[in-house]
Formats: sequence, C-alpha cells, structure tokens
Amino acid sequence: MHKTVLITGASRGIGRAAALRFAKAGWRVGAGYCASEAEAHTLIAELAGLGAMAAAVRGDVADAEGAARMVRETRSALGHIDVLINNAGIAHTALFTDTDYAAWRRLFAVNVDGAYHCAEAVLPDMISRQSGVILNVSSIWGLVGASCEVGYSASKAALIGFTKALAKELGPSGIRVNCVAPGVIDTDMNAALDPVARAALADETPLCRLGTPEEVAEVLFFLASDAASFMTGQVISPNGGIVI
Repeated sequence: MHKTVLITGASRGIGRAAALRFAKAGWRVGAGYCASEAEAHTLIAELAGLGAMAAAVRGDVADAEGAARMVRETRSALGHIDVLINNAGIAHTALFTDTDYAAWRRLFAVNVDGAYHCAEAVLPDMISRQSGVILNVSSIWGLVGASCEVGYSASKAALIGFTKALAKELGPSGIRVNCVAPGVIDTDMNAALDPVARAALADETPLCRLGTPEEVAEVLFFLASDAASFMTGQVISPNGGIVI
C-alpha cells in the first residue's frame, strides 16, 4: 500500500531533498510551499519523472487556515496523510538588542505555530486511524543556542519541547513524534552567510565540512519508516560532531 507524506517547506533545501528521498521509495508526496511557486512546480515535475504521485500545496503555515488547506488539498490529491514533516522555517540573524518584537513573533509564528497548526490539522485523522508519524525539524541551535540568533534558537528549542510532550501524549494512539536537529547544512539559508563564516563553521565541525540536505533527508526517511517503529520523543542530530 502506498503511503503519503506531507512536507512543509518542500520547495528547497532539506524539504526538497526529503521529497525526492520519499518519492524514490515509492511514497506519495505532498510538497508544501508558501512563496516559492516556481521551485515547487519544478520539484513536482521532477517527482513525476521518478514515477511518484505528488502534489504542490500552497499555504503559509503561520496561518491556521493556510495550514489546514494544505492538509485538505494533500488528502484530496493523495489520500490520508501517514507522515507529516514540519520542515518550514525561517531564520533571523541579529543581536538580541537589535531584534524587534515583530521579527521575534514572525520566527515563532512560522517555526513553532506552523508546527502546531499542521499537527492540529492532521491529528484527528491520525488518531482515528491509530497510526501516524510527525517529524519536526529543529536545529543544533535549539539544543545549545547561537549568539546573534536568540530568537531562532528559542523557536527551535520550543520545537524540541513540543516534540517530547506530544510524543508522550500521542503514544497510546499509535502515533510517533520525533525531532531532527541538523547541524550546519549547505542550504539557501546558510548560503547567506559570508564565505569566512561558512569556512569557520566547517572548521569547527569534526568532520570538517558542512552537511548536505540529502544527509538530513536520510534521517527523516529512517524516522518515518517502520525501521524506527520503537522510536518516539527522540531528538536526532545529524551535525558532523559539532554538537556532541
């Protein structure tokens, strides 16, 4: 039986790599996106080339109705959702004293409220079926914090608490909830860093390089699979050893 995954923020980076990984394994893929319409439809064409059933579903996860619409459209196109990957996220780099409340609220609206809205939308059906997986994409900075990224770090730490508490609550319903906290990954988000900063982060990493979106996608795929059937409430951090 074919399974369906809904991946938010799927048009690029980790989300895009995850969409390709699941499609190659025969999954149906709901590719959630907000503003990157061209990239999302390019991805859908690539997934179709792999023989996968896929649908691009648009919505701002920070908006409850936008998230609910993504879920409805995914179900309409692909069937019930077996796995939700809360991957959509934004970053903000600035001193805390230069971070205004609007920037702080937007970080939490996307990174935390987005996970809440999407989980809220998928859970009634998952609970009814007594089956499902929710995966939240946090960050190493949610584990240890980062200077000049207080808001981002706080929002990603909140996702970790959300994961652990929700896993305890949903375990009796047969639903697993886990978290992936990547290290410094070679994505568009980190491409904004200057070359000196990127080189310094690679040097600080014991494996002496940045990670790839595909490496994180492999962890997500494992946690979604039956191979991880006894894992819930866990935080797995593919980070090259920068945080141990």
